[in-house]
Amino acid sequence: MAAYQPTRRTMLAALATFMAAGRAKAAQATLTFDELYGKIGVLGLEFSDKVKALAGQDVVMRGFMAPPLKAEADFFVLTEIPMSLCPFCSSDADWPDNIVVVYLGAKQTFVQFNAVIEVEGTLEYGSWTDPDTGFVSLLRLRNASFRPV
Repeated sequence: MAAYQPTRRTMLAALATFMAAGRAKAAQATLTFDELYGKIGVLGLEFSDKVKALAGQDVVMRGFMAPPLKAEADFFVLTEIPMSLCPFCSSDADWPDNIVVVYLGAKQTFVQFNAVIEVEGTLEYGSWTDPDTGFVSLLRLRNASFRPV
C-alpha cells in the first residue's frame, strides 16, 4: 500500500483553513480605554454601549501593568499610562476611569511598569469586591493572559 501523498490542491486548502483560523483570532474584539465609559450620568461614569455589548466575551486591550502588590499575585491592574505606584482604590466611588483589573488564568512573570502589553481575557463590568483581597473593581478581565507588545 502506497503512502499518502498530499496534492498541491490539498496543501493549499489546508493552508487557507489555517490562515482563516488566524484571521478569526485577529478579528477578536478590541477595547481601548477611551471606549470604556459613555457619559457621566447622575451616578457618575456610565459604561459605554460597547462594554455592555462585549460583556462575557473575550476582548483584547493594550496598556501598562501597574506594579503588583506582591510578586506571586494572580492579578494586576492594567493602566492607560505607565504608573510606578499601584492605583488601588478604597471603593468603586473612587474608581479611576483609566484602569482595568486583570485576573490571570495562570500565574505569570510580571513586566516593567513602562512596557506596553496586550491583554486578552473575558470582560466583566459592574462593582465587585474580591473576597480574597477586598479589592473593589468596576471593570475586569477574567481568565486573562498577557504578552509584551
